Amino acid sequence: MTGDGAEVLKRTLTDYEAAILDAWNASLREGTSLQSGRIREAELRTQAQAVFGQLREALTPGGIDADAEAFAALRETLADISRSRAIQGFTPTDTANFVFSLKEPVFAALKNAHGADAAELAAGMSAASKVLDRLGLQTMEVFLASREEIIGRQGQEIAELSTPVVRLWNGILALPLIGTLDSARTGVVMENLLQAIVDEEAEIAIIDITGVPTVDTLVAQHLLKTVAAARLMGADCIVSGIRPQIAQTMVHLGVELNVVSKATLADAFAVALRRTGRKVVRQQAAAEESR
Repeated sequence: MTGDGAEVLKRTLTDYEAAILDAWNASLREGTSLQSGRIREAELRTQAQAVFGQLREALTPGGIDADAEAFAALRETLADISRSRAIQGFTPTDTANFVFSLKEPVFAALKNAHGADAAELAAGMSAASKVLDRLGLQTMEVFLASREEIIGRQGQEIAELSTPVVRLWNGILALPLIGTLDSARTGVVMENLLQAIVDEEAEIAIIDITGVPTVDTLVAQHLLKTVAAARLMGADCIVSGIRPQIAQTMVHLGVELNVVSKATLADAFAVALRRTGRKVVRQQAAAEESR
């Protein structure tokens, strides 16, 4: 009589627990997880023990649906493992192999237990394949989602760090831009600049694009939005860092910034000083003028 696949699998996991865990841990040791140094063997064994126990408890007669409520605790455990491995820098292969490497020991145990009964062996192996394959895919889904979240957060942090607002003088700010200026980054740039204008009560903001590789129509639009927002806050803008290649490109595209522009940050700073009624002189010249 053909046995229920889930029941056959659960009985095999119970009877051959030690052998399966030993073989699984041996397979995990041979993998790249331990070799990378990101996880210790004791922690890996603890994770394997927890997953194995929850898998055995989740199996019920006819219950091989890994999306069912009975597998909720196991799915959460695997999700936690996947998230931690995404943070630790594991590769997708390392993470997937944590689950998929359990298949071979389970298959070996099924053959030992039910090798004489082809029907029960087939039912048990089919159940094991369906459950472990689904759990492995769920593990990868969580891992990839966690990686995307980490990459997105890091990208946001890099964008914030790469758009510092520098106070050059009382009432004069500088915003050096480095890299491509896209819509998402424009929002960060605008927010940082406007907040700095309020905090410093700035009259002039210098936007330096020396580190921007190319300026096309879209980049020019982003610059104009930033300039317009700064003007609404009561600060005039000067754009510096217009290189010859960029100037030629802008002329060719018919782009007009409609804002004062200078070739270098030093030139823009000099204009800002004049506008605020200041000037920088050498000490010797100042001493001669005072005589």
